[in-house]
Amino acid sequence: MTRKMKAALFIEPGRIVLDDKAVPDVGPLDALVRITTTTICGTDVHILKGEYPVERGLTVGHEPVGVIEKLGSAVMDYREGQRVIAGAITPSGHSYACLCGYHSQDGAGTRHGFKAMGGWRFGNTIDGCQAEYVLVPDAMANLSPIPDVLTDEQVLMCPDIMSTGFSGAESGKVRIGDTVAVFALGPIGLCAVAGARLMGATTIIGVDTVAERLDIARALGADHVIDFKTADPVEEIMRLTDGRGVDVAIEALGTQATFASSLKVLRPGGTLSSLGVYSGDLTIPLGAFAAGLGDHKIVTTLCPGGKDRMRRLMDVVASGRVDLQPMVTHRFPLDQIEDAYELFANQRDGVLKVAITP
Repeated sequence: MTRKMKAALFIEPGRIVLDDKAVPDVGPLDALVRITTTTICGTDVHILKGEYPVERGLTVGHEPVGVIEKLGSAVMDYREGQRVIAGAITPSGHSYACLCGYHSQDGAGTRHGFKAMGGWRFGNTIDGCQAEYVLVPDAMANLSPIPDVLTDEQVLMCPDIMSTGFSGAESGKVRIGDTVAVFALGPIGLCAVAGARLMGATTIIGVDTVAERLDIARALGADHVIDFKTADPVEEIMRLTDGRGVDVAIEALGTQATFASSLKVLRPGGTLSSLGVYSGDLTIPLGAFAAGLGDHKIVTTLCPGGKDRMRRLMDVVASGRVDLQPMVTHRFPLDQIEDAYELFANQRDGVLKVAITP
């Protein structure tokens, strides 16, 4: 008899529902992980709204924390019953993109045609982890054991939000003594603040309008916060930098307005590090771009994945240098995931991240 599990399935735009689904079969290189904690991402809301296309019946979610239930016959150096996480990006380790060092683009640019975000498979091209079980492909490249000293909620941000936010600072090449501006202090922007501090920035400026997010940004290392509803962030950032501009601006929302503002506050030779997911064409402001003569850099990043990335992030958490637990503002059992989506999609009740526990 086929084993069944509960899973959150995309049905059509506007409908993600909890339903029964077969527990996946385990291939030689796979691992079946019993989910103990997961969460909802902003990308899942784009899927819910029909703004990002996935197949009907796909299990959504890409931030798994759990316990190995069953290992594939060829998987070595892991054991059943072991607590693990896997990144939202699950590189194979052997594609052209991986061997070029761009693990997040695994599967992109193949003979099957270019597909951005090639390494993002959970809840995109294969079943994800808002379920009782998830099948992790290429387990030896992607499963990272959780240290005994860390709880599920302490590592819940590692698979995506923490990795993505930190990568904004890493790709921007933040240096000791830098001034950094972060536009939009949602979960990714807040992690970008923490990442910039770890990279050595000594002046960090956060821009948002939600009071709770401004407070958390301060706790994570922001030296100044700007409420864009009460002050023009470009004017305020230029004032705070004595007209010099910032070394790195991290755009963490994905709108024309925040992209343009990020470019406007850069010093000559500064870097715009873009983490936003854009839904339309972008326009580059001529003046802010110095007609193409400002030595500016614009870099984009997709969340790094793989087991070593996850190990490093968990080491950061275990060291006590970053505490992201305050970002978990709400908790739901899997049976109430439709309620969790309603709350999260509408950004009610000060929600930042929700913890989902089967």
